[in-house]
Amino acid sequence: MSREAAHAARHFDVEVHLLILDSSGHRAFGEHARAAGDARGTPNVVVHHLGEAGQRAFLREVIHRAGVVKPDLMLDLMLPAGVSYGACTNRAFLIASALACESVHRRDSDSRYQDWNGRPVFPIHHELMSLGKRASDAAGGVSETALGPGQEDRPVVLAGSSFIGELSVDIGEIAGADPGIYHDIVGLWAPMDWPGDEKRRLAGESFKGAGDDPFTGDHSILGPVDPMRVDMCNIGFHRVHERVPLPPATDTIGSDYFLIHLVHDAGLPGVLHNRNIVNFYTGERRTAAGFMAYQLRFAKFLLSMAYLNFVYRRMAEAGASLLDERNDVRASRVAELVRESTTLGTAENEERLDVLDRSYRRLGGRYAAVADTLARRRGRLLDEARQDMEDFALLIESWEGLVRASRSTSVRQARG
Repeated sequence: MSREAAHAARHFDVEVHLLILDSSGHRAFGEHARAAGDARGTPNVVVHHLGEAGQRAFLREVIHRAGVVKPDLMLDLMLPAGVSYGACTNRAFLIASALACESVHRRDSDSRYQDWNGRPVFPIHHELMSLGKRASDAAGGVSETALGPGQEDRPVVLAGSSFIGELSVDIGEIAGADPGIYHDIVGLWAPMDWPGDEKRRLAGESFKGAGDDPFTGDHSILGPVDPMRVDMCNIGFHRVHERVPLPPATDTIGSDYFLIHLVHDAGLPGVLHNRNIVNFYTGERRTAAGFMAYQLRFAKFLLSMAYLNFVYRRMAEAGASLLDERNDVRASRVAELVRESTTLGTAENEERLDVLDRSYRRLGGRYAAVADTLARRRGRLLDEARQDMEDFALLIESWEGLVRASRSTSVRQARG
């Protein structure tokens, strides 16, 4: 990431803040600190390496300045004890606001860059070419345009691509063991009223990114960005992340994709490019504990879709009415839709858990153990899926105040 930051600073005449949010143990943190130190001194690159103590100190100050109603709960939503892909990215959003950054560019630790003609392929090239520009002004920097009605005068708020390499969700073993079971399970993230052939098509496309084709030259499209064509490990945002955060759900994969759908459904333009990164699995996923944890996160993702599919459908119906006169997202309207979703019954998720139970037991072995765990936690999982959306609505309602407070909060004092 430090090489990409240096590339951006050198080629786009910008100051780049390289932010490393580190939750590792003491020894690994020290190794990371030494690596971060190597990047310091790069012209126009400022390095911030924050452990959880530093992140917590920053958040406490922001929450205090924002004067939120439930400060302890807000801190838990921003820095939970469990794994939260959305909460981690939300912290980056607030820190970016504190640093007066015009855009946020996310890369993950389990990914690397492609090489082409002996040089790394940096996605930030396309992100900085377009983010923040009016769409009509960004048209000269892309390969083609496909803008929808009224999009020419709206700002480009998203630029992203996907990945090649291993599946973004670690379920390839299921596909190899029984393709029919794989399609039954993966199809559960679609709306339950979809016909079977649409669910099978979705399952066939899901989690594969851009496949295996390597980069051979640039191509980019300016217009509506299909959420199925971009990945959160390879994305940049402008402005929209200061209006609406990501769901802070814990132990739930896919909880960080909400803004991609919001940008698309609200009719905001973006850039889809082809500088895909390379996804790989860390060794932890191959352990018994890592396997169980990941399968539970996947199950919670499927349960979250009962609520998110409802919100996505309502946002698509609302379209450009989700925007105000400045083409900013109406956060209050998004919060209303999220809150409305929490009134849904649990029948859909009961069915999802039934399908998972049957499917995992048919797979047998360690998957049967996952089924046993899901069965024991059934009631709690159903409750958590709804509570996650209630927490998300609360966070959206508090977000404007948190962003405003972050702009007057120092990051440099939050170390460790």
